Amino acid sequence: MQKKIQHWNGWIVGFTGSAIAIGLLSFGFVKLTRPNQSDPNRVAANNLLAQPQRLEVVALGRLEPQGEVIRVGAPSGERIRQLKVSEGSFVEKGSVLAELESYAERLAERDLAASQLAEAEQRLSASTNYSLAQIQESETRIQQIDRPKTFEIDAQKAAIRKLEAELALANVDLQRDRNLHGHGAISKQSLDRQTSQVQQLEEQQNSAKAILIKLETGWQTDLDNARAQRRSQEANLPLIQIQAAIDSARQNLKLAEARLERTIIRATQSGRVLRIITRAGEAIGNEGILDLGNTRQMYVVAEVYETDVGLVKVDQPVTITSRNGAFNTPLKGKVVEIGWQIFKNNVLDDDPAANADARVVEVKIRLDESKPVEGLTNLQVDVRIAAK
Repeated sequence: MQKKIQHWNGWIVGFTGSAIAIGLLSFGFVKLTRPNQSDPNRVAANNLLAQPQRLEVVALGRLEPQGEVIRVGAPSGERIRQLKVSEGSFVEKGSVLAELESYAERLAERDLAASQLAEAEQRLSASTNYSLAQIQESETRIQQIDRPKTFEIDAQKAAIRKLEAELALANVDLQRDRNLHGHGAISKQSLDRQTSQVQQLEEQQNSAKAILIKLETGWQTDLDNARAQRRSQEANLPLIQIQAAIDSARQNLKLAEARLERTIIRATQSGRVLRIITRAGEAIGNEGILDLGNTRQMYVVAEVYETDVGLVKVDQPVTITSRNGAFNTPLKGKVVEIGWQIFKNNVLDDDPAANADARVVEVKIRLDESKPVEGLTNLQVDVRIAAK
């Protein structure tokens, strides 16, 4: 009986342990599967962390000067008379690079136009000075007429005023004498004498007034004539300027200078002469005269695959190396511009298995130090852009 009880107890204990084990396994299974069902964001984050991160963008590129390489040209068929520069020369903007064969002829035309202008200006100066002298002479004559005549007229007016005063006094005396003669105080002879004196003064006054009118009329006439002569001289002055054709001579000189300037080839920007295409004595073809570029500041044009360009940003640091040893120390730079168009790649990899028809975006990189590669325009380089 006791054995049966022990057997029963053992069976119960085993059953209980099994149940506990099954429960623990079920709880563990639920814990393992629940996060995948209830937290999809965590799963996505885990998957993202599991993917490899792009730390840099690798591309092929080429070296070029600031502002690219400029091809300096001239009218096709013209010949180079003189070349003023040599390969490697650094020139400033506006410097003379070459002179065309027609330079001497155009220079002679310019000098002729300049001499014609100088001659016209001399004629203008002489004519103007002559007219100004005549105007000054007319002004002097006006003054000569005006001032003396004015003094003479003033003197005549003063004389008339004196005669008027004397006449007024004589009239007073005459009236007194008439009264006295009426009372028999004076003789008829005395009265007649005073009457005669009054008449003489009246005649003198009338004569003085007539002289004043004559002076004023003559003064005004002479003054009007002199002023008319001055106005005529002043009006003639601009006519002389027009007749001298000074404006026409200036226009001819401008035209000659413009034609001369077309025979002079100047640098459109500061830069170094990279290659001379046409030399002195040779006819200019479609290739132009020379290549010019500002090598004092070099750039790299990297061809970034269209699938990688989204990782490239302005101001990202860049490392540039040369696989053929054109320069030993890696160069540093910075992304300054990202292109707006997709092209077929121009810089081809040496690897025969490389994609020769890749679609790329041009990314410009400004070098921190340009001197080591000033003479390496168009060199193929390897570019590594730090994407993070």
